[in-house]
Amino acid sequence: MSYQGKTIQTHDLGDGIVELRFDREDESVNKFDQACVAELGEAAAALGKADGVKGVVVTSAKDVFIVGADITEFGAAFKRSDEEMIEWCEKTNAHFSAFEDLPFPTVTAINGIALGGGFEMCLSSDYRVMSTTAQVGLPEVKLGIFPGFGGTVRLSRLIGADNAIEIIAGGSNVKPDAALDNGSVDAVVEPGALKDSAIDLVKRAIAGEIDWQARRKQKKGPLTLNPIESMMVFETAKGFIAGKAGKHYPAPVEAVNVIQKGAGKGRDEALKIEHKGFVKVAKTTVAESLIGIFMNDQLIKKKNKKWGKQANEIKQGAVLGAGIMGGGIAYQAASTGTPMIMKDINKPALDLGLNEASKLLGKQVSRGKMDAAKMASVLNNIRDTLNYGDFGEVDIVVEAVVERADIKKSVYKDVEKHAREDIIIASNTSSISIDELAEGLARPENFVGMHFFNPVHRMPLVEVIRGSKTSDTAIATTVALASKMKKTPIVVNNCPGFLVNRILFPYFFGFEGLLQEGADFARIDKLMEGFGWPMGPAYLSDVVGMDTSQHVGHVLAAGYPDRMQPEEGHKSTLDLMVEAGRLGQKSGSGYYKYEEDRKGKPKKVKDDAAAGIIAPAVKETKEHSDEEIIERHMIPMIIETARCLEQGIVETAAEADMGLIMGIGFPPFRGGALKYADTLGLANIVEACKKYEHLGKLFEPTDKMKAMAADGASYYG
Repeated sequence: MSYQGKTIQTHDLGDGIVELRFDREDESVNKFDQACVAELGEAAAALGKADGVKGVVVTSAKDVFIVGADITEFGAAFKRSDEEMIEWCEKTNAHFSAFEDLPFPTVTAINGIALGGGFEMCLSSDYRVMSTTAQVGLPEVKLGIFPGFGGTVRLSRLIGADNAIEIIAGGSNVKPDAALDNGSVDAVVEPGALKDSAIDLVKRAIAGEIDWQARRKQKKGPLTLNPIESMMVFETAKGFIAGKAGKHYPAPVEAVNVIQKGAGKGRDEALKIEHKGFVKVAKTTVAESLIGIFMNDQLIKKKNKKWGKQANEIKQGAVLGAGIMGGGIAYQAASTGTPMIMKDINKPALDLGLNEASKLLGKQVSRGKMDAAKMASVLNNIRDTLNYGDFGEVDIVVEAVVERADIKKSVYKDVEKHAREDIIIASNTSSISIDELAEGLARPENFVGMHFFNPVHRMPLVEVIRGSKTSDTAIATTVALASKMKKTPIVVNNCPGFLVNRILFPYFFGFEGLLQEGADFARIDKLMEGFGWPMGPAYLSDVVGMDTSQHVGHVLAAGYPDRMQPEEGHKSTLDLMVEAGRLGQKSGSGYYKYEEDRKGKPKKVKDDAAAGIIAPAVKETKEHSDEEIIERHMIPMIIETARCLEQGIVETAAEADMGLIMGIGFPPFRGGALKYADTLGLANIVEACKKYEHLGKLFEPTDKMKAMAADGASYYG
């Protein structure tokens, strides 16, 4: 028999065996979009009617098996009514079931990544053979949903509810050995033997050596759990998963509920339960936000790939200024394959930088993610020096010296004297204007901002800041270095505070205003952490450092005096903390006191002295509702993000939101400031601003926001 579609084709392998091959036309990967799902149904129907077919082997002509569903189709699909979505689920699953019900054995050869719908396709066959280089998984919970192509039904019946719950609720990829151990696959072989092994397995099934019909009966029947076992598996799992996922992420627990409700049913009835549960989570703003983040990430990767084509080759990098930040940058670059020279003016600073790199590498070794030989290799990729002797071979240098413009400018002049003319100089400044720093440079076109977030090895974002004279080559080369360091670079234009700090500080100013009205910072922290922030504003201030925040605040006050200039003659709680020497975690106290836990990490504890220290900043005592506290933090942040977009500081809403999520931990399930604004509705935000007109321009929506609100427009359309 022969079926030739645009995504699926069949080929006769002889002896009654047919190969069903996924080979998407003009694409580098296979994915399940509507067209592919439809072709699966057509191919299954053709196979079912064909004469002489005794077995089927499913393969992929791409390097990966199937990457999953086409997420770009989710937006429109999830906007349908509940009834329409359930019908869509039923029609889609009918095609998978039609393949599963073919009157002969089926085996899938998993040659590469098989995720989401791709793994659900594998599960619809009787057996699976997996390459040693492949990975399988059901990562849908990371998008705020769970498997909807039969994954909750088939996997739980194949490997048991407990194992299935671990894979589905965890959302992590499963490597070959683990997949073989839990029964997700039936064999693991080297890549070159994969197809032959799959053919051999289907031949054994045809010959009756393997009872493929018993396997199919197992997959289509109810779960074999008695009531006590069921209660232990599901109730224990729900409690554990709810605690781990948190109240803002409903999909993992709902997946367990779906498996539990369908446990005593056959496949078709259990699928109906899956459909209803899937629609329930797909309709949430959490799913909309997390899917949006995925799409935003794809956009950024696409843009950075284009920048990569314009970049200079980077064979040798350097960092100026050792210490914790310089050592972290050198570690990250060296561990991802870029040799680094680390320069400072004194040996103790170099030792501190090397110790930081060694400490980070040591943690990798202790966790089994790196061996001692690799650690030694990375350390050999970091050369410390007190002079510029080797700078003739450096392609890009990252400056991470003290945050003072005069010192930075002096360092740049030295670099230009000793380095090649085409060297790219990237400043890790967190707030100083790139144009100001470029003054006096012989080649300002080679100068760019490269703002890392602390700690460098953990924070995924790098702001790449374009000055008025920065060339595309400088931007492209800096983006390429950040990407090679496994960071996500976002290109922004120069302005006081750049993108992330400029948006973060209106949030802090909202916090400060509440404190000056007598609000309790501990209550605020608890409320904002409940909102979804990893830490409340008081705790975050302690982590950032009071002196650091004060410095950035001064930069922003000078840059945006209409809305970020503090009241003249009135000290803020931040000023009072700095005067008292309470700089946050770095000094052992701030809004909270810090003690070492059993692992030697700082642990915050209540400090009664803090309230007394900030008392002089309190002007009056007011009652604040939870709603007001949230609005007074979030509205200024939304408005400042809108200003950044309108002024061209950032090119797209997607990049603005991703900068906040990756740079300061904006709650992912809310999608970013502009996505959150869309969720609330701009009209509602504009109306809410009227309550806070007396607080000044930070709460004044832009003219464009007002116009969008009047038109019912949104940032994401």
